[in-house]
Amino acid sequence: SDFLGTNFTIYDSRQPYTGARPSGCKTSRRFAPKQVCPRVPDVNYEIGQVSYKFNLLKSRGPRRMHCNLRCPSPLETSGSTTHAKDRSTWHEASTSTSTSGNVILKNKAPRWHEHLQCWCLNFHGRVTVASVKNFQLVATVDPSQPGAIGDDELVLLQFGKVGDDMFTMDYRQPLSAFQAFAICLTSFGTKFACE
Repeated sequence: SDFLGTNFTIYDSRQPYTGARPSGCKTSRRFAPKQVCPRVPDVNYEIGQVSYKFNLLKSRGPRRMHCNLRCPSPLETSGSTTHAKDRSTWHEASTSTSTSGNVILKNKAPRWHEHLQCWCLNFHGRVTVASVKNFQLVATVDPSQPGAIGDDELVLLQFGKVGDDMFTMDYRQPLSAFQAFAICLTSFGTKFACE
């Protein structure tokens, strides 16, 4: 992350797609790659970025989040066991939000609940404890792609608290488990601007 904890970059040692160039960023490792696993390459590929809106005054409202991820195209994901309905939903989401494999996500805006006096999202019973770390990500429109439409109802990733130090994560294509988990980890950033 950056100094303020508002921007995070996600790296992977696996090449995300054919022709990808390694990142120029040299990350420090505790152990030499040969000590951990001789097959792990000593190169990192940037596969995504997560940004939080700077919260200088630490307002009590919901955090704003924006993700730009490199997701594989349907042709790059072989051996997938998705149902036909999920496949068509994924295709609609990927074609409406991707530019050469990039998917842009934003957090779904919560609604103020007058009776409970808090911000609420509908997790359909999967999240049971209110927390600033709870979020849902939906596809958004890439402004550089004319005619693209986002879907504010199709949740691609949801993360929320279910107990003391217990959270649940649900994701769907085009996100990978690695990308979904990395995004969720950014919500634990305890730097100045994220709380």
